[in-house]
Amino acid sequence: MKVLGTEHNFLGLEEEKLYSFENAKYIIQSAPYEHTSSYLEGSAKGPAAIIEASKYVEFYDEELGVETVRTAPIATLEAIDFTGKYDKDAVDLIASETEKILDAGKIAVSFGAEHTVTYGFVQAYAKKYDNLTVLQIDAHSDLRESYHDNIYSHASVMARVKDMGINLCQAGIRAQCIEEAEEIKRNPKIHTYYAHQIRQNPNWVKDIVNDMTENVYITIDADGFDPSIMPAVGTAEPNGLFWNETLDLLRETCKNKNVVGFDIVECAPMEGTILSEYTLAKLAYRIIGYMETFKK
Repeated sequence: MKVLGTEHNFLGLEEEKLYSFENAKYIIQSAPYEHTSSYLEGSAKGPAAIIEASKYVEFYDEELGVETVRTAPIATLEAIDFTGKYDKDAVDLIASETEKILDAGKIAVSFGAEHTVTYGFVQAYAKKYDNLTVLQIDAHSDLRESYHDNIYSHASVMARVKDMGINLCQAGIRAQCIEEAEEIKRNPKIHTYYAHQIRQNPNWVKDIVNDMTENVYITIDADGFDPSIMPAVGTAEPNGLFWNETLDLLRETCKNKNVVGFDIVECAPMEGTILSEYTLAKLAYRIIGYMETFKK
């Protein structure tokens, strides 16, 4: 596994002790796989854009009061090569590469293109951790059995996670088909907190955390955020989550559960603005900070 140096690594780290694989606790892996995008394309450029924007994120976390990277070094790997890999082959490659990170005793932090990549990440984490919940922050349910006759579509990724028997908690959902809505109603392992319900329930964070099992893997689709703060996405939806309420959920999850890893996907960079990728870079660093501060 090739580790990237200062010019291309997360946070632009210059001290080798902070970005070497041997020292690192967290490993940034990029999965720029884009094959089934259904609206605007460009998410394949998302992982590199987030890493580039991260160079402007301060090491000092103003909320936590620490320079997180000083006690939790972060290595960045060369992006996974998907040449000739599609659908199951691509997912299998992602799972294999993620397993290598976990087998080395590290925590994988993954930046992906389309949401399909999360299936591979979850497969690897499910092998290592029992009693796993996937916390999904997203505008869309992603529970279609297939989309455009492809069971590996980004619109079906959570259906594949569901097929694994994994507990699923969804936050910020506001776009789905009727079949997805019906599946949520009848499946006791799917706990969906719709965006319109969250604003009416002051206890929604506590409620969703209570629906989680002991170990939690987090997947964040950039379109889970409101387009006003996250415009660079392929399938934007109004009435999304905002920064503070998202951090409230992530903070309480890390406080009360064993968060084992996370990914951020579906950023499709826009020319002339770095708002989305910078926000996601800061979010990734903040989650690492929460995981360190509240580690079990």
